[in-house]
Amino acid sequence: MELKRLTERVFYTMHSKEADMPVLGYINGQKYSLMVDSGNSRRHVELFNDSITNKGLRKPDFIAITHWHWDHTFGMNAVEGITIAHKKTNDKLAEIAKWKWTDSEMKKRLEAKVEIEFADTCIRKEYPLLSEIRVTTSDISYNRNMEIDLGDIIVELHHIISPHSEDCICILIPQERVLFIGDAVGVDYYNNCYLDKDKLRSLITAIKKFDFDICVMGHAEPVSKPDILNIMNSLLDR
Repeated sequence: MELKRLTERVFYTMHSKEADMPVLGYINGQKYSLMVDSGNSRRHVELFNDSITNKGLRKPDFIAITHWHWDHTFGMNAVEGITIAHKKTNDKLAEIAKWKWTDSEMKKRLEAKVEIEFADTCIRKEYPLLSEIRVTTSDISYNRNMEIDLGDIIVELHHIISPHSEDCICILIPQERVLFIGDAVGVDYYNNCYLDKDKLRSLITAIKKFDFDICVMGHAEPVSKPDILNIMNSLLDR
């Protein structure tokens, strides 16, 4: 796994379709560092840690989660820093933490439409031993927005309206002019891939207000602010 540099103090690792590994971010402050999302497994976390160590960077002190979906949160049990998630994210993770991870129980969740087939397939690919799955809530939660001072750089966590999930947040690093948005620009996979255009319009309004040059999505290469706005506006015209 390669750690790519976006700015002097912001990095990211590329997504992988093989087992639905999303982009992970890294913000390097003078006193502390922060990881964006925890990845989908212990293996994902270890690959990330190897990539930052190879760059001479320290392991993250904080890990900020963009939303509850498994590929962004199932690595939380394996990170060494303090995990931070929105209250809505934690509420969902607390529910999932009670699930049993056996073949029969996973099939039941599929039949009941609690889980979706794509996630089920990818989870099984990432976890040949289902018993290794450990779902945890974060160490710290918040209700609306939050700021984290990494020493010489501020990271802002903003809860936003998104068609993808009710708990989506954007992570803005104003001094570096970078915005991480996770999967906020996306359909609701847990509602028959429905695209709520009213929520998408609200997201567009929110994104326009953020002052940034580079947008980092959860499963794609970074794009410019005009490009992400064009992507969202094209979805409105679908």
